[in-house]
Amino acid sequence: MNKSSILYVFIIFIFLINSESKAQQQVSKININSKEIYQTIEGFGASDAWRCQFVGKNWPEQKRKKIAKLLFSQEVDKQGNPEGIGLSIWRFYIGAGTTEQKDSSHIENEWRRSESFLDPKGTYDWTKQKGQQWFLNSAKNYGVDKFLAFSISAPVQWTKNGKGFNGDNKDGEINLKPEHFDDYAQFMVEFLKHFKSKGIAFDYLSPINEPQWDWEKKSQEGTPATNVNILKISKLLNRKIEENKLSTKIVLGEAADLRWLYSDFGKPERGSQIEYFFNPNNQLKNVKQTISGHSYFTTWPVDSLISIRKKLNSKLKDYNVNYWQSEFCILEKTDDIGGGWKRDLGINTALYVARVIHADLTIANASSWQWWTALTNANFKDGLIYLDTGDQKDLYNLNKMKSDGDFHDSKLLWAFGNFSRFIRPNMQRVKIQLNEKKSLKQQYKDLMLSAYVDQKTSKLVIVAINYGDTDKTIDFSGYNIQAKYETSKDKNLEYQKVTKQIITVSRRSVNTLIGSTSK
Repeated sequence: MNKSSILYVFIIFIFLINSESKAQQQVSKININSKEIYQTIEGFGASDAWRCQFVGKNWPEQKRKKIAKLLFSQEVDKQGNPEGIGLSIWRFYIGAGTTEQKDSSHIENEWRRSESFLDPKGTYDWTKQKGQQWFLNSAKNYGVDKFLAFSISAPVQWTKNGKGFNGDNKDGEINLKPEHFDDYAQFMVEFLKHFKSKGIAFDYLSPINEPQWDWEKKSQEGTPATNVNILKISKLLNRKIEENKLSTKIVLGEAADLRWLYSDFGKPERGSQIEYFFNPNNQLKNVKQTISGHSYFTTWPVDSLISIRKKLNSKLKDYNVNYWQSEFCILEKTDDIGGGWKRDLGINTALYVARVIHADLTIANASSWQWWTALTNANFKDGLIYLDTGDQKDLYNLNKMKSDGDFHDSKLLWAFGNFSRFIRPNMQRVKIQLNEKKSLKQQYKDLMLSAYVDQKTSKLVIVAINYGDTDKTIDFSGYNIQAKYETSKDKNLEYQKVTKQIITVSRRSVNTLIGSTSK
């Protein structure tokens, strides 16, 4: 071997040593303190709003069953891959009767109208909302843990304008005639009593939704409400729940923007909901010690995502109140994924939402996280499962879709499953740290970790979101990681058996790792 060859071999040897050393330096070590507990998880959910009414009633049974499996199943296939995302909360929408009004409802889109169990003559018909009831029963059969009923408007016969939306009234008052407050409360209690008699006891009732909006548009059911309005209805519900010996808890808030939870945010009669509903003078026995809010318009830029949730968490601590993020889809315009228009079945929207979930869980300490609507028939980023006609020339023909159509899972569905399928009710979020110093803003563009423990079994669940463009290698030694489930461009909660504790988290992916805190 000549001198030049020896020099070449030496250079290659040094290069390999340096590369190995650099790779070792890039391995991040984690530390978990299972004794430092932040919150107890109550569940992950989604709602049946609007789309389930036609799919559950009219679509072929085989397709309905496949959709239900995607949403509710906790089973795995022969390769160990989850068959569904195992939702633990299902939200049932109590309709106001705009469907029965037909075109006179002035809501043009039939999919955004809803039937009512009560007709104007005062007669209950419990066969109504048949499609939603199909999904409700499917959720129960799959073992979904909790059920929540929510109302957006009182039955139309009791509203001030006889409509399911508010119209031009700008005073922020509820669209409900004063003499029908008691009737509205009784209507919701009759709903709870009926379904309890049929074997489904609703754990939660949310009587008012996004009261800060004026709901003037003719696009769907909805009403504004002042805090005074909401408290009045809550007092009536509280008494009636007590009288009927129901176990249902009233969940208040459903703020259209998280800032209305901790500040007046320009609407003093409808804002500062934590302070209003959880001061000692207004607390009620059957109101859950939890405030719910919606993460819309608070997720971009990343600075706002972080700062708003820090302010929310501070106010929650002041009043010793738990927090639920109870509704979200993509509405605001962002640099990362654009706005809500144009459906995205791919990984970009999934990663964006995973980051929002992470922020709500780890900064605001949300004990529950709930997506808006499980199914969508729109060219919009608002569903977990997407419906269309199957005809590329006429994909979004709503009339055709009422009886049949195609459905598509999304990366968003499976990324949500990285949380919902494995972080089960009563697990507790605990402290997890990497041995590297990065600000929250840096983490939120790179690697985000959260950890959850079942204190009875020592089962450990870690969700690792790699928002960045390079793979990350993490040393999980001491936590006996046995399985990894990855959602990425080419994988949907794909199972991988883990034998070595040095684990690579792929670029642009959401991962769930299953291990143990017992060493």
